[in-house]
Amino acid sequence: MSQHERPPSARRTELLERAYRYAVEHGLAELSLRPLAAAIGSSPRVLLFLFGSKDELIRALLARARTDELAALRRVREAGGPDDFAAAVRTTWAWLVAPAHRPMLVLWVQAYARSLSEPDGPWAGFARQTVEDWLGLLAEVQAGADGGHDIGGRDPALGLAVLRGALLDLLATGDAERTTAVVERYLRLVGAADR
Repeated sequence: MSQHERPPSARRTELLERAYRYAVEHGLAELSLRPLAAAIGSSPRVLLFLFGSKDELIRALLARARTDELAALRRVREAGGPDDFAAAVRTTWAWLVAPAHRPMLVLWVQAYARSLSEPDGPWAGFARQTVEDWLGLLAEVQAGADGGHDIGGRDPALGLAVLRGALLDLLATGDAERTTAVVERYLRLVGAADR
């Protein structure tokens, strides 16, 4: 908890969830307290009391977004099994390409970019942490698959680069068919290298 953040309360948790739904729908890039407060049935004064500052509210929203990201990682681990790199990449992509997740992924891209351009603001560390989270998953699966050695192109960094590139392409173009084909082509190359 940062120095200005208030201890958790039922009201704070409720407003954070409402604010998160608002942020997913409207983005965080130009978040303003007045429209946010009006949309979630609160006031700027209450939000400042509960969160301490706008920056702390943004930090709380980013932490909430990370909760969704970590839940997605857990589902990928469970669906792909502990040692199937291709299944982990495929399951991750299926989650990323699902239209229902598109607004959350746009929010993620906004936060990622702001983390890079404003490294000392409330966005600080977001990009680095999300890279570490996803690399950790892919490294864990890759290590289970081959005892920790990169065989057949199952390189976690390469897998992450393919997924992130395809995701940015998907968000820019909406072309799920082509971006999915790119991910599948990568997996075929990995499979061919394994033989």
